[in-house]
Amino acid sequence: MVIENCIKDWPAYSKWNLDYIKNAAGQKIVPLYDNRPVDYKEGFNEPHARMKMKDYIDLLKREPTKYRIFLWNVIKEVPELQKDFKYPDFGIPLMKGLPMLFFGGRDSYTFMHYDIDLANIFHFHFDGKKECILFPQSENKYLYKVPHSLITHEKIDFSNPDLEKWPALKHATGYKTQLKHGEVLYMPEGYWHYMKYITPGFSMSLRSVARNPMRLSKALYNVFFMRHFDNGMRRLKGQQWIEWKNQQAIVRTKKAIKETL
Repeated sequence: MVIENCIKDWPAYSKWNLDYIKNAAGQKIVPLYDNRPVDYKEGFNEPHARMKMKDYIDLLKREPTKYRIFLWNVIKEVPELQKDFKYPDFGIPLMKGLPMLFFGGRDSYTFMHYDIDLANIFHFHFDGKKECILFPQSENKYLYKVPHSLITHEKIDFSNPDLEKWPALKHATGYKTQLKHGEVLYMPEGYWHYMKYITPGFSMSLRSVARNPMRLSKALYNVFFMRHFDNGMRRLKGQQWIEWKNQQAIVRTKKAIKETL
């Protein structure tokens, strides 16, 4: 669901753009991520590079880049930015210590994934234009979900999927939209999401803890067991573990389709 005309009273609505963030946080060293295949040597959410925010924003404005920033905590990194926004009353309590910023260059994208805590997410978009594709957890069996992970098979291009190679996607029912400045995307708890930056830009997410008991227990499992188990298997089996998981994403999806259809 896209909410319009929700944040026009925020100072951020008129002030926040790439230049404003560059001035406010230009000297901060920021972690950067790209779309390279998952490697067994990398830890959970380990960045691929780092640079000063001012240099990163110059890069975004100068040329296409795959480098993205995600889960960059506004309060922790640039506390003064907090005065530019407030916490809306959406009927569910928001986690006020975790406003996170997300940046990307033209044509950069995330893998299709869901968040480790299966939170309700309100995604406030500022500079640029972004394509968003969402699926509920009910569509897991069609999405080539990688076991012991939060992503689908990384070779799928969800902005233009090859349905001959990934036929189960024909049966998946989801949602697609493009976000513009000032719009808010609500992603219910546990929703899969794929984000592609049509132009350079950034967004901010506010989140609320999963309220469904089953999803909350799954979130706790992810945080306290799954990610540690996955990291342990990477150290033990190396790239063989990554390749096994990717293969199992295909095998398990084919099996689920046979049982469903």
